[in-house]
Amino acid sequence: MYQVFDEASAPAASGDRVKALLREMKRLRLKGFLVPHSDQHQNEFLPPSEERLAWLTGFTGSAGVAIVTDSGSALFVDGRYILQAAKQIDTDIFEVLQVPKAKPSAWLTETLVRGNAVGYDPELHTITEIGRLTKTLQAAGVRLRPVPKNPIDQVWGNDRPAPPRTEIFAQPMEFAGKGPGEKLMQVQMDLVEAGHDAVLLTAPDSICWLFNYRGGDIKHTPVALAYAIVPAKGRPTLFIDPEKVGGPMHDALKPFTDVATPEELDEALKGLAEKGAKVRLDPGSASMRFASVLEAGGTKHVTGDDPCTLPKAIKTAAEQEGARAAHLRDGVAMARFLAWLDEVAETGRVDEVSAAIKLEDFRRETGQLKDISFDTIAASGPHGAVVHYRPTNDSKRVLDKNSVFLIDSGGQYVDGTTDVTRTVAVGKPTAEMKRHYGLVLKSHIAIAAARFPVGSRGQDLDPFARGPLWAAGIDFDHGTGHGVGSYLSVHEGPQRISRLGTEELKPGMILSNEPGFYREDQYGIRLENLILVTPAEEIDGGERKMLGFETLTLVPFDRRLIDPKQLMPWELAWLNNYHARVREKVEPLIASEDRPWLRHATALFG
Repeated sequence: MYQVFDEASAPAASGDRVKALLREMKRLRLKGFLVPHSDQHQNEFLPPSEERLAWLTGFTGSAGVAIVTDSGSALFVDGRYILQAAKQIDTDIFEVLQVPKAKPSAWLTETLVRGNAVGYDPELHTITEIGRLTKTLQAAGVRLRPVPKNPIDQVWGNDRPAPPRTEIFAQPMEFAGKGPGEKLMQVQMDLVEAGHDAVLLTAPDSICWLFNYRGGDIKHTPVALAYAIVPAKGRPTLFIDPEKVGGPMHDALKPFTDVATPEELDEALKGLAEKGAKVRLDPGSASMRFASVLEAGGTKHVTGDDPCTLPKAIKTAAEQEGARAAHLRDGVAMARFLAWLDEVAETGRVDEVSAAIKLEDFRRETGQLKDISFDTIAASGPHGAVVHYRPTNDSKRVLDKNSVFLIDSGGQYVDGTTDVTRTVAVGKPTAEMKRHYGLVLKSHIAIAAARFPVGSRGQDLDPFARGPLWAAGIDFDHGTGHGVGSYLSVHEGPQRISRLGTEELKPGMILSNEPGFYREDQYGIRLENLILVTPAEEIDGGERKMLGFETLTLVPFDRRLIDPKQLMPWELAWLNNYHARVREKVEPLIASEDRPWLRHATALFG
């Protein structure tokens, strides 16, 4: 099994751990300390050795920050995690606050007084983050102070897990579509045009993409923890634990890069600084520590985007074909799962954990599953209202009758990464559930069918998804869509469809399309497909070419929850066309016993 279902949260231990941290803070003469969910690479998902926030608070979500002071503590999370956080932590110790309504900086200035010092680990916070926080706190007379050793690590001690050391392996050219030489040339041209001498790459997925390898240091995300310095001219250097580079990979990397240990990185940066080199750091992803290392060497960093981020997001023709193949394979596994679920859902013998295990089994039976792309969200009844709910053996529910079941899952295949959410009826859903499902489906179709001009950004499209919900007086507190990698991270930037999506959408980018509705303590509905931005084309009678989307996911929507009267004719036409395509692609690849189910599930509405 790629997913385990033991309870990872331990809120009962928080009291003693916070007290121990406060003792360390007193020794360091700190009134407050920041505990983010991050590591040295600003990864969304972390190896166990970096799960400081979960260890301290019990909160296991993928985004958040705790602030501990000697007069009170708080945990800041976004709308995805507000319900989960309240259930996982000791609320007598930590106040749960939702960003962006609540801001950590404002909370600190209200909690502390002039002259107080707040500590932070410079490896765990970006340059941008520390710059903003410093400005706000300085105005209130509160000092922000880096600490050389994280006090949580001191308290965690010998119980802290060892860092991961999984060997890296090659990503074949047939799936990558570009070799490291061509990618390095693209990065170096970017540096030359900007007048920069070198860039420090700190994001593991950027480095994996650049050198066409994958790793296993983070659960469900095939990356290796490493750094790289790429000069505008000359050979780059990859800084990686030598235990991760076996003989074949050492030979594969040799034509393109030198290899050094992570411990040699600081000296390399100082050497560049002493020469007065203009070293680029991406302030949104590089840790503050690297800016300090360069400054100690006698120069300040120059600011610029990670030059791998955008070309990585624009998939090659090979990656696009790989994504289509992965989604077809995944669609077959999903069809088998949903057919099975229809048979057993009302028996009272299926719970959230057994459903998640069964879906993983179907994906494994493809013979090509490398991992799941994230822990499966299998949520029955009220659990569906917790956006990123993860079932455990302690929390699992038997599938509620006369309700809806939400399952959000994905697979990692060598040719692509998948992510799909379906909400299905168990028994007879209420009229209200069907109404909300219809509104979410209308929102989903609005994005899937969108045509938009070149230069459009994710924030321009986000209202398309919210319009049907806004008209009904409801909304959802998460983005409409995130970028997706190619056998890399299931959450990839810079593209996204959200209020904060400022990146221009370009042909070849893959995103999710996942509007939702969540009624606390009752149920949740989310419908997610992955979509590929298609080249601009002319529209009959139009004057400008328009971009659009190709839907990659091939999984039916639950007809039992759809009232066709709720859909406009063009929306119904989109749905019928989609279901016809799902049947055409998937039916030849599934067993004969599952075909009647698929034909019924994709039957057209009149």
